[in-house]
Amino acid sequence: MDWLNYHHLFYFWTVAREGSIAAACRKLLLSPATISAQLRQLEGALGENLFKRVGRNLALTEFGRLAARYADEIFGLGQEFLDVAKGRTLETSVRFRLGADDVLPKRLVSRVLEPVFRLPQAIRLVCIEGTQTQLLPQLAVHDLDLVLSDALPDPSIKVRTFSQLLGEYGITICAMPALARQLRRGFPGSLDGAPALLPTVNTSLRRVMDKWFESVGVRPRIVAEFEDMALLNSCGHRGVGFFAVPDAAAREITTRQGLQVVGPMVKARERLYAISVERRIKHPAAVTLVDNAGAVLREARPARKATSNKRK
Repeated sequence: MDWLNYHHLFYFWTVAREGSIAAACRKLLLSPATISAQLRQLEGALGENLFKRVGRNLALTEFGRLAARYADEIFGLGQEFLDVAKGRTLETSVRFRLGADDVLPKRLVSRVLEPVFRLPQAIRLVCIEGTQTQLLPQLAVHDLDLVLSDALPDPSIKVRTFSQLLGEYGITICAMPALARQLRRGFPGSLDGAPALLPTVNTSLRRVMDKWFESVGVRPRIVAEFEDMALLNSCGHRGVGFFAVPDAAAREITTRQGLQVVGPMVKARERLYAISVERRIKHPAAVTLVDNAGAVLREARPARKATSNKRK
C-alpha cells in the first residue's frame, strides 16, 4: 500500500496558503532548500507537478489546486480532532462544498445561501468559483456536493449530472447617482448609446440582456465586457457605466452601496439551477439550499419603476 508523507503535504499546504516558498520559510522556520526538496519529493511520489512558474512567482497547477483542497480537508479534520480530544468543543461541523458558476452575481449566491447558515447543525461552507468546465468534473469525483449555475450543464462536458430549476429572477438596471438620474429620464429608450458594462457574450445573462435590448429598440455603447461579475460591479461603482443586477440584490445594493435603480428590465428573466450527480440530493445543506432557493428568489421585491420625464 502506498502511504502519503504528511510532513511533505504539510509543507506544500503551507506554501500554497502563504503564497510563496519565502513566506512559508518564515512561518515554518525552515530554509528554502529544505522546503523545495520536500516539495520535489511530494511531486515525485504523486507523479504530478503541484506548482508552475508564472514570471518570478509560483502558481498552483490544476492538480495543485486539487491537492490543496484535500490538504485543507486533512489538516482541518486534524485540528477538529485535537479540539475534541482536548475538550475544546464537542460539536463538529459538516462540510458543504459548493461550486458557484463564476458568472453568477455574488449577492445572489449569498442570498441563496442564507438558509444554510441558519441550520441548527453546524455547517462549514467551502465555496469554489469557476466555470462549468472546471466545476462539473469536481462534482463527478465528489469534490463538490452541489453546483449552482445560470444554465443547464454544457453537453460537451462529459459528466453525468442531474439538474433542478430552483427558480427565476428579474433583472434591474443600476448605476451611480449622476448617471442613474440621467438614464431614468425616458427609460428604457435612454439606454440607447449610453455607456454599458456587460457580461461576456458566452454567458446566459448577456444573451438575456441582448435580447431585451433588441426588444425595446436600444443599442447601448459597450464600454467593457467582463467574465468576472465582481470586477464588473466594481467598475460600475466607479460610474463607468450602467450594469445589471438581480432583483434579489437590487434593494441591498441601492441601500448600502450608493447605487441607484435606473429601471427594471421588464419580462427579462434569468434562471438558477442546482446541478448534482445524485438524482436525489442527500447532503443536509444542499437539501436546505434547494428547498428554500425558490422562496428566496421570490422574496425580492421588483425594482421601483423608472421616473417618467413627463410633467403631470
